[in-house]
Amino acid sequence: MIHILSILLFLLHPFYVSVTDIKHNQKLKTLEISSKIFSDDLEKAIYNDNKVKLDIAQPNDKVQASNLVALYLKKHLSISVNGKPKMLKIIGYEVIDDAVWCYLETEKLSNIKKIEIKNDILLALHPQQINIMNLKIGINEVHFKLDLQQIIYTYTAP
Repeated sequence: MIHILSILLFLLHPFYVSVTDIKHNQKLKTLEISSKIFSDDLEKAIYNDNKVKLDIAQPNDKVQASNLVALYLKKHLSISVNGKPKMLKIIGYEVIDDAVWCYLETEKLSNIKKIEIKNDILLALHPQQINIMNLKIGINEVHFKLDLQQIIYTYTAP
């Protein structure tokens, strides 16, 4: 009986995770970024940062919603290539089920030797948050997690 209760408590406990994919588009010479974040958590985080209540799925003002999502992401996700910070351009976002998929890209890049990624998305809201990262540069792929103990990851090309 105690074992069953433990399993039920584990299943009822919420988990806090986002997934970010970063892929080098060799043809366009940009980094393409997609980030999946639970919509209710993103709404709370935007409220905490900006004191603006937002319904991401059905915003009263889509432009304001896009700007708030962009502002949040630019504050909590950053990328440097070869030691130089890169501006992230927000392409847009879409809501699928209970998650928001946010799409970004960098300006044109040349000869990627080293990438530094900082991701502290939702960590101020949920200290137990885990941000799963998938990075693909050419044929090289790396998968890692960023959390409160480590918010920065550095990739060096072989």
